[in-house]
Amino acid sequence: MKPQEENKFNSLCFTDFDGRFHARLAAVMPRFFGGAEESKIAGTGARYQCRVKVEYQKDLMGLLEEGMLLAVKNFKQALMGEERYTLMEISRVWPEHFGLRGLSDHGYYPMQFEIIEQSEADWFTDDRSTMMIQIDAIPINYDLIIGENCEFKFVKGFSYPIVGSPVYILNSEMINRMYNQKIAEKIGLDPSKTVEDAQADPRLGVVKMFQTSKTVIPIYVDFEKLVRYHFGVFAFTGGGKSNLMSNILRRILLHTSDVKIVVFDVSCEYVFLLLDLLADKEIPAKIILEHRIDSLEQFFNSVVKPREYEADERIKAGLKRIMEQEKVAYYTRPKQKVPTYAQFLDELNDQRKSNTDKPHYINAIDKIHDAILEYMEEHGLSENQEVDEPFIKRIDKICMETIEEFKVHEKSGLYAWGTTRNTIIDQLKKRREEEQKETSGLTVEKIRELLENDTKLVCISISDPTTIKELVITLTHDLLIRRKRRFQVKPYILLVFDEAQEFIPELAGAAGIDKKCSRQVETLLRQGRKYGLGVCIATQRIAYLNTNALQQLHTYFVGTLPRPYDRALISDTFMIDKGILEKTLEFAPGEWLLSSYIATGIENVPIFIKADNAEKEIEKFLKNAV
Repeated sequence: MKPQEENKFNSLCFTDFDGRFHARLAAVMPRFFGGAEESKIAGTGARYQCRVKVEYQKDLMGLLEEGMLLAVKNFKQALMGEERYTLMEISRVWPEHFGLRGLSDHGYYPMQFEIIEQSEADWFTDDRSTMMIQIDAIPINYDLIIGENCEFKFVKGFSYPIVGSPVYILNSEMINRMYNQKIAEKIGLDPSKTVEDAQADPRLGVVKMFQTSKTVIPIYVDFEKLVRYHFGVFAFTGGGKSNLMSNILRRILLHTSDVKIVVFDVSCEYVFLLLDLLADKEIPAKIILEHRIDSLEQFFNSVVKPREYEADERIKAGLKRIMEQEKVAYYTRPKQKVPTYAQFLDELNDQRKSNTDKPHYINAIDKIHDAILEYMEEHGLSENQEVDEPFIKRIDKICMETIEEFKVHEKSGLYAWGTTRNTIIDQLKKRREEEQKETSGLTVEKIRELLENDTKLVCISISDPTTIKELVITLTHDLLIRRKRRFQVKPYILLVFDEAQEFIPELAGAAGIDKKCSRQVETLLRQGRKYGLGVCIATQRIAYLNTNALQQLHTYFVGTLPRPYDRALISDTFMIDKGILEKTLEFAPGEWLLSSYIATGIENVPIFIKADNAEKEIEKFLKNAV
């Protein structure tokens, strides 16, 4: 192989690891998919796979990493003084030995062992005649155009690279500018001064590149777009899912001024994970539990903690602060069931079906039906809202007048229905009396009022699936309807569904309240971004989720998913290449693949990151809390 040709941008934009990296593009292989099943296995993120051959250097295998970006000149014409490159992401790196490659299993056994044994010493030399490094790379569907002084821009789309051309690795400075420059300029920060402290720096973590050289490349996201356009966190048990979630929520609250957060926490662990924020006097917050809390010991025992913190008495100091600030409440389910406008209309439709042979009854039903619709339109109400006292009084009067006008018989079902509407006023009064007695309990309406006032963080820790699903259905529907009516977008509200398989199960296998909840959250995902309602879903089994809901996510964090079907579903749903996705199997807890259509500095490019540890923030708080 000839020495790698000099490039005027080498020192500014690329790295060759101090002269060690000399590579050429050897092949560009089309990827043909025979059908849907084959597409899921192969991944649908790229139409081509590229093979890069690298001169062997003994240190290179420790420097090259999956996720690094390569640049190769392509056939498209660039302007004078500019150069145009196709960008590719490394998906696999492996060394090859010429002698071992020619080794046959049919050879004489002692000879096989002798060849293998002799090859060991070769790996510690720089012998290019017997060894080579191979790289598989996936085009990321961007071209890099570099002008003089390393002025760069990215152009969306795939350009066919020139086979045989030199291959370059983007250096750490270029990667930093590529992922962070646009966001850093928007929020006014300097990525070179990055720190792990959540109070001081809104970064989520660091990019997993150039770690052997101790180079730190932070990773930032646009929180406004992350929240408004929905995101997901997917990882198996022990992958650091809750840690990452609390890390993201903490930075959103600390570094944005117009985002509120509601956490639906069936595992009851976010009180600990967000302890420093909940205990902060400057952050209006509310914890809503399943039952009334009367003592600190009871509160301590109701919070799920990591194993190493289970007996840590310092947590009580933080919980005591929360109780002293009166941030603890409990959910009160309404005992008096008040009908909705939809139920009124359904009851009228039932009356219509049973009176098809009585035309004057049908006319009476139509008149009452129209009166209900007129009242709803006049007051901007939706069918799923509960009726109120003014409505009952008005509709009772109309029912009585209509019954008299159309001579409805007093022994008919329609007469009985129309003359008993005012009894609902008694139900409304009883409910008000109950709510006045339960001063510390919160209904759905009071939770919504908290969000419409100053409260920035609401943590709903309820372990009973049915109770929390009923709350989700009612609260999300109310929020969406009220925002539609007001044409309101800000402040943004992020609704977080941890253990998302409980809230948005696959519709085919769901029934009853599970199906109703799944449909409601799907509706929220479809329509919420127009009204500033964002959704975060986190789960360890993506295969159990409503795929219609999944397709609404614009940003996703993928950790270790051991089951092939889960990885295949992510590959198919989010158009991420299976070769890149397989790298997640090697992840340690806290390591993630991040990709976004809208919230990162460059769209839809998978980035391997290591998230900052949220427990460090908790530990720092606990040291000062005692």
